[in-house]
Amino acid sequence: MRMSSRTSTHARLLDMASGLFYSEGITATGVDKVALRSGVSKPTLYAHFGSKQELVAAVLERRFVERVAALDEWVRAHAKSPRERLLAVFDWQAEWHAGGGRRGCAFVNAAAEVPDPSDPAREVARREKRWMREYLAGLAADAGLPEPALLGADLMLLVDGANARVLVDGDLGAARDARRVAEILIDARPPQPPSRRR
Repeated sequence: MRMSSRTSTHARLLDMASGLFYSEGITATGVDKVALRSGVSKPTLYAHFGSKQELVAAVLERRFVERVAALDEWVRAHAKSPRERLLAVFDWQAEWHAGGGRRGCAFVNAAAEVPDPSDPAREVARREKRWMREYLAGLAADAGLPEPALLGADLMLLVDGANARVLVDGDLGAARDARRVAEILIDARPPQPPSRRR
């Protein structure tokens, strides 16, 4: 099925804004640049997104939806056991850093650039972080590990720490280091017998 012209323009604006906001920063990238690079006029951009704030939130929302699908699909394809799936999150992160993720986490970066806690972009960033913690906790629960919510929160610190090291130091081995520490945390929590799992 062929995309309508409006849908195609909308997707092109999101694609271009996503790349520019991630590589050059939200504050440094004006809507003029997004419009010019997308091959549309500024009024056309505003017809699709009422403000830059709305565009930033839409970019993050789409990235969030894509992240949810891509991460879970990758983890399930590359790991068989529940324990392996927990560690595979860090393998996915290392692969992502080596590819297009050399500026770390787009959601943390956006939260750092958007100071207003009520801004829609901050809300998307909070939801993505909450989802990731819950995803890790769910994998921990599947593995029968005690206190899965706490372990999920601990592992989330490692995910965010690896992203910070990539952004600040350009250390593309950060996720592998985080995986090693994750393995220590996981091994320190022997699985519960099935009857004691919640």
